[in-house]
Amino acid sequence: MRIPYPTFYVYIMSNEGHSVFYIGVTNNIKRRVLEHKKGAGSAFTSKYNLKCLLYYEKLDDINNAIIREKKLKNWHRDWNINLIKEENPEMKDLAHDWFTKGQI
Repeated sequence: MRIPYPTFYVYIMSNEGHSVFYIGVTNNIKRRVLEHKKGAGSAFTSKYNLKCLLYYEKLDDINNAIIREKKLKNWHRDWNINLIKEENPEMKDLAHDWFTKGQI
């Protein structure tokens, strides 16, 4: 039996107006996004109401995920926006249908 490799995610959250961005890393994207949507993700995301998942990518190694997260955090804002728009041109919440209102 094959043991599955762990999956890690680098993701970008934003508010509805896309004026503030948060870049993070997690091993469970659905759990982490739900925490952000509930306002429990981090003090920063709660303060700026960052509840829209605009971008995420999967990686198989935590070290590579952390390196990628740090790289994206050092990018210019416009570079991150362009990265988001490559996969999500309308910059819509990719997790808009992941949870019920009762879960949030």
